[in-house]
Amino acid sequence: MSTENTHSGAVIGYGRTSTADQHAGLDDQIAELKAAGCTRIFSEQVSSVDAARPQLQAALQFLRDGDEFVCTKPDRLARSTTELLRIVEELTQRGVRVRLLSMNIDTNSATGKLLLTLMGAVASFEREIMLERQRAGIAKAKAEGKFKGRAPTARAKAAEVHRLVAAGCKPAEIMKLTNISRASFYRIAKA
Repeated sequence: MSTENTHSGAVIGYGRTSTADQHAGLDDQIAELKAAGCTRIFSEQVSSVDAARPQLQAALQFLRDGDEFVCTKPDRLARSTTELLRIVEELTQRGVRVRLLSMNIDTNSATGKLLLTLMGAVASFEREIMLERQRAGIAKAKAEGKFKGRAPTARAKAAEVHRLVAAGCKPAEIMKLTNISRASFYRIAKA
């Protein structure tokens, strides 16, 4: 009998929805995680683009060698395939098995590891293709004289800020007129 699928640690789940309005979605994830055998579930309602996902961080810190980490879908766990692969690699190195229910991926199997590697390769390929298209588009726009480049930063508005200060305008008025932040205003004014 293979020991590949045996497990002696805790089964920990993680569920996430992007907004507090998605109660049903989170409830469905929790039900699915419980059905998968999770004895402890970390969940939160926070956008994946937000830097802080405190319950994910708590779950990752909670996991120990021999535990199993279960998530319903890859996009509930990570912002990108690169981040997903990084999380899975870190957990695998710590002896934690990872399962993604929607894709039937289990890092405890050779097939699961292969699927994750393929996902990473495809994501990397897609990123390179997108960057090539972006570079080609920028080159074409430059050739046609349409490329504007990045919008001016606050430092690019320094001359205007100094002119308004010399004219006796108040800081709040200058910030509003130049559309710069308070910190940018004082950084420019101090220089």
